[in-house]
Amino acid sequence: MFIDTFIGHLKNEKRYSQHTLRAYANDLRAFETFVAGLDGALSIAEADADIVRLWVAGLMENGAAPSSVCRRLSALRSFFAFLRREGDAELNPALAVRGPKCRRVLPAFIKEEEMDELIDEISFGTGFDACRDRAVILCFYETGIRLSELVGLDVGSLDLRSMCLKVLGKRNRERVVPFVAELKGEFEFYMAERAKVVQPGEKALFVTSKGERVTQSQVYRIVKKRLARVSTLEKRSPHVLRHSFATAMLNNEAELLAVKELLGHKRLSTTEIYTHLTFEELKRFYDKAHPRAGSN
Repeated sequence: MFIDTFIGHLKNEKRYSQHTLRAYANDLRAFETFVAGLDGALSIAEADADIVRLWVAGLMENGAAPSSVCRRLSALRSFFAFLRREGDAELNPALAVRGPKCRRVLPAFIKEEEMDELIDEISFGTGFDACRDRAVILCFYETGIRLSELVGLDVGSLDLRSMCLKVLGKRNRERVVPFVAELKGEFEFYMAERAKVVQPGEKALFVTSKGERVTQSQVYRIVKKRLARVSTLEKRSPHVLRHSFATAMLNNEAELLAVKELLGHKRLSTTEIYTHLTFEELKRFYDKAHPRAGSN
């Protein structure tokens, strides 16, 4: 009952995605099962800090990654905070429990010269699919939008005159993302080709050759296929292109706050990871080039 009420709150008031809702529900039900295994008469709302510590210790002993444990502990903290506001719990026991130290993993990205090669030198082929694929790649790389945001774009989201996209992001937050003349030209060419395959009234901006809105899995395959021409990264996804956009912007002296708004991040700390990433790239160049870098 408590978990269902909390998930309903996240869905209806916080507007969390289905993916996030499933993750929260799975984590909380796993904890509920753990509590019941300790004492069948104990409800999840009555769990104390010692029980939370036992749960965290069990996760670690069973080989759960530190990042996974931290995520589950975060879900538990949010859950108990909600129970306290609703008057169903006196304390938030998860606040008294420290998670394992998580090593921050820097996001993978495609180098600027590799993207230049893909866009300027490599042919995408001919026909509608090739035209759409190039527009998709450019849209990701030149706006930094998410996969779900690109798939959800409608024709009405595109303003060629003002050169901007109206994007519906996480939790239904709308933002306006500008783009450059190169992408405007690509959109104009793509829209002319799109008109040949869609039925009148079709709202979707990006469509298949049958005139239907593309799915996330279809776009993922498009990106993976096209990036394979220039990158040996194991992960070649739309999110890697989002990382590549942010990294390229900061490497070319964009303001951090501006990149935060373009990406649709709620917190500046989320965007700051790209400053660490660009520093790591700079450090690699230093270690490679400085005559004293390898002397210690």
